[in-house]
Amino acid sequence: MKAYVFPGQGAQFSGMGKDLYEASAQAKEMFEKANEILGFDIMKIMFEGTDEELKQTKVTQPAIFLHSTILAACLGDNFQPDMVAGHSLGEFSALVANKTLKFEDALSLVSKRALAMQAACEAVPSTMAAILGLEDEVVEKVCAEVDGVVVAANYNCPGQLVISGAIPAVEAACAKLTEAGAKRALVLPVGGAFHSPLMQPAREELAAAIEGTTFNTPTCPVYQNVTATAISDPNEIKKNLIEQLTAPVKWTQIMNQMIADGCSEVVEVGPGKVLQGLFKKVDRAFPTSSAVL
Repeated sequence: MKAYVFPGQGAQFSGMGKDLYEASAQAKEMFEKANEILGFDIMKIMFEGTDEELKQTKVTQPAIFLHSTILAACLGDNFQPDMVAGHSLGEFSALVANKTLKFEDALSLVSKRALAMQAACEAVPSTMAAILGLEDEVVEKVCAEVDGVVVAANYNCPGQLVISGAIPAVEAACAKLTEAGAKRALVLPVGGAFHSPLMQPAREELAAAIEGTTFNTPTCPVYQNVTATAISDPNEIKKNLIEQLTAPVKWTQIMNQMIADGCSEVVEVGPGKVLQGLFKKVDRAFPTSSAVL
């Protein structure tokens, strides 16, 4: 069984998607449609923008979504997933890939999500930190003991967990986790506390938009961040997508569950190879590849 997986924020690079635009009339049409929906020239920023321009949340999230979904669409009959999943933002790309969401609707939601998350980030000084070399349970326990908001946010692979919360609480947790034996406790250059309770205002804003969007029965199951299980019911998918903003990304659990359910090959669709690397941390011999036209 073949799984297609879709990356999240952080995979962006200048020039992303330009090869698709030049190679495919369908890609060109989708990029031009995206400019209309977003109300700004995202193509120009993706193809020619600086790293700083691409780092803006309102740009980054739609840019990665566009790269992934347009590449998947251009694969045509070669795109035959048995299961899909996406890391955080990538879940929206996965839901277009399995026909749960229309491309236009998903892009509109991604844009709203990005702007709402940016506003939530600006409301409270907050950040995230990567914790390497500790058991998940140790990280969870330390976060629970620290005063203030700090939680496990991204279970990326065994021995790599990202925490998220208010700056003083994250810094205190990093100090305690280093004492507890973490190989590294590295504060990340991000604008805020994604996948933490501090995203509640963004979750409420996105919930209203998601509730007003049509979700169709998917062509194959999506392994959602919130549950790490295969979901095919549109109402359940909708509920989990709303919850995702304040809940952790259970990527380690998703990888293990996909493999347990019979996944024998993973194809990463979109910029970079981050997700392939995470699968290799679970099983070094696991077959992975990048989608190419």
